[in-house]
Amino acid sequence: NERTFLAWLRTALALIASGIALELLGLDLHPGLRLAASLLLIAAGVLTPALGWVNWAQTERAMRVGRPLPSSLLGPAVGVAVAVAGVLVVLSIVFA
Repeated sequence: NERTFLAWLRTALALIASGIALELLGLDLHPGLRLAASLLLIAAGVLTPALGWVNWAQTERAMRVGRPLPSSLLGPAVGVAVAVAGVLVVLSIVFA
């Protein structure tokens, strides 16, 4: 459970770094779409540790009392955020 939480922390760091890099590298992309993708990645990176901690706490409680482990929507949520950011980057290349 702790390793999973740490993996979400690493994922959050990567999302934040990607959003910052996308905006600061000065790539020749459509500025509005590039900014939207950057903000989406950074927002996902900021929310990921909080949601990971909630998931860690729920899983920890379930393990301690012998209940089935709860499912988590964190993986699909991060996946959707990254996919949408990717679409925004592709559109920013097309419309640059």
